[in-house]
Amino acid sequence: MKRTLVIGDIHGGLRALHQVLERADVSTDDTLIFLGDYVDGWSESAQVISFLIDLEKSHRCVFIKGNHDLWCEGWLDAGIAPHTWLMHGGSSTAKSYQDVAIDMRLVHLNFFNGMKFYHIDGQNRLFVHAGYTSVYGPEEEQYPDNLAWDRTLWETAMVIDSGLNPDLFPRRLKMFNEIFIGHTPTIRYGFETPMHRYNVWNIDTGAAFYGKLTLLDVDTHQYWQSDTVQNLYPDEKGRNQ
Repeated sequence: MKRTLVIGDIHGGLRALHQVLERADVSTDDTLIFLGDYVDGWSESAQVISFLIDLEKSHRCVFIKGNHDLWCEGWLDAGIAPHTWLMHGGSSTAKSYQDVAIDMRLVHLNFFNGMKFYHIDGQNRLFVHAGYTSVYGPEEEQYPDNLAWDRTLWETAMVIDSGLNPDLFPRRLKMFNEIFIGHTPTIRYGFETPMHRYNVWNIDTGAAFYGKLTLLDVDTHQYWQSDTVQNLYPDEKGRNQ
């Protein structure tokens, strides 16, 4: 059976990625949509990118760009390492690239360059790393990078009372049947599993910190999770600084 599977923020946790792909019994019939933030956290950021490049050769994949991917892309392109990036997981990413040859770094840079800021499927479902602010939809976002940074979409979905008149709901939330995001860890709200608010599914279950990596079937909403990622990297802190 063909499935569409969405994967949350990986943050250098290649071992966790292997686990969820195996636990979900992913096959070449499945379409894999990655919500971004492949890097910055655990020690295998460069290895995650190499794995995804190889995975795309045998599987149907959509790669969404996250804010951490923007940082890494800029560093690979211009060699600029902002202090903020280094403090938020970038130092582990830079370290993971120490033994990566220049030609392979260029392959990785091209991979980052080819990522999409959002994806809309045939069932009018939106996949985006963070969110968007334009009432006309993500394609009308004035600053495309905002799609990798915005939290207001999720925050708005969080505060909507289902008893309110749907006519009063924000237009941007009603544009899509469902919206799948990462970026804001559910563990901030005390949840280790995906959160569903209004028509928004948050799949970032805190893999960068003390949570797990999540893979979810967008049709059935069944999901699979890795072990707590920190347990897979017992000698590391990830972004738990």
